Amino acid sequence: MGLFNRRAEVRAAAPVEERIASSDPLLGEFLGARWQGSANIAQASGLAIAHRCISLVSESLASVPLRLYKAKDDGGAEPAKEHPLYGVLMDETAPGVSAFDGREWLARSILTNGDSFNKIVRNGRGQVTALLPMLPSDVDVERLRSGRLRYRWNNPLGSSETLLDHEVLHVRYQSIDGIRGRSPIAIAAQTFGLAVSQQTQAGAQAENSFRAAGALVFAEKLPAQQKETVMERFRQRFVGAAKAGDLLVLDGGAKFEQFQFSSKDAEFLESRKLSALDICRVYGVPPTAAGILDFGTYANTEQEGRALVTRTLAPWAKRIEAAMNIALLSPDARKAGYYVRHDLTELLRGDLKSQYEAYRVGRDGGWLSQNDIRGLLDLSKIEGGDSYLEPLNMARAGEERQDA
Repeated sequence: MGLFNRRAEVRAAAPVEERIASSDPLLGEFLGARWQGSANIAQASGLAIAHRCISLVSESLASVPLRLYKAKDDGGAEPAKEHPLYGVLMDETAPGVSAFDGREWLARSILTNGDSFNKIVRNGRGQVTALLPMLPSDVDVERLRSGRLRYRWNNPLGSSETLLDHEVLHVRYQSIDGIRGRSPIAIAAQTFGLAVSQQTQAGAQAENSFRAAGALVFAEKLPAQQKETVMERFRQRFVGAAKAGDLLVLDGGAKFEQFQFSSKDAEFLESRKLSALDICRVYGVPPTAAGILDFGTYANTEQEGRALVTRTLAPWAKRIEAAMNIALLSPDARKAGYYVRHDLTELLRGDLKSQYEAYRVGRDGGWLSQNDIRGLLDLSKIEGGDSYLEPLNMARAGEERQDA
């Protein structure tokens, strides 16, 4: 027992080490921590592959229709074109801002910052008439004791506004506290930090064309002044695109050794390719859709195009729709059957032949009329085009069909 007691006394007398957990990469760098791979949003989004992934998702979501629908009693739904919110989503998001630009900005803000803020402008009836963009860096969010959120916006005009949650359209990405979202760049900081470091290194090497072209080797040591003279004459005689292909005559024991592309350089290029693939994984974008065609074929390119819609765009669309349905529609409006939805079918139609074949199947199957198909093609209705066909060899289960 005495031995254990002495050990306990030693442990009690030892100084207590206090540690503070922090995810701030700048603080870790200041305190001497090893490299953790950090990248700010401007650097990371400036990478070619990151810019392509962000643009692909945001532009794809902005290019498809985002409509306000009203459910019908028969189970279907129709566009609520008479509602002011319909024009905000389809035509003009804010004064002078097209719906495409506004929706692209919204998606791009989430993909880079993890948050997207829009001030909601309503008319006297409480209906949304505009969505004013707010930069995430200009917005502070806090939770009140009542559980509601309060937003402080330092708008570009120099004034400050205090808004409540029903006055702001706030779309978050993978929020932990339910207050602010997390940036995909911050979540995968090491991935983006490595890619930025590799690009910086490649840029530094490119300033010297990645390496000297070669070396002039002399049998004996040359004086410094003579060495500079030889180098200058060599540049004047042989360096430059217009002088390529000239004959090189060396004497006095000199020889020219050309530098070759080393395996280390090849490994560096391969590591940059892996970093590009990792960034595609962060955003869930298929490599072929982002322009990486190393393993792309005609078959898998088409399949990855569909995977982009079903696995990447669809979840992002649902995230935005859910936030819009809560913030832009009152509980009474939602009970009345109003809801917001993206139409992603345009991205899944395929080529013209496949599209027409699908219309033919729907027409022969009896669930599409001629006017239904013409409406999908933005064509006007024709007389008698609202009828539906019924296959002659089909009947309801349990019924006997008598031919006339």
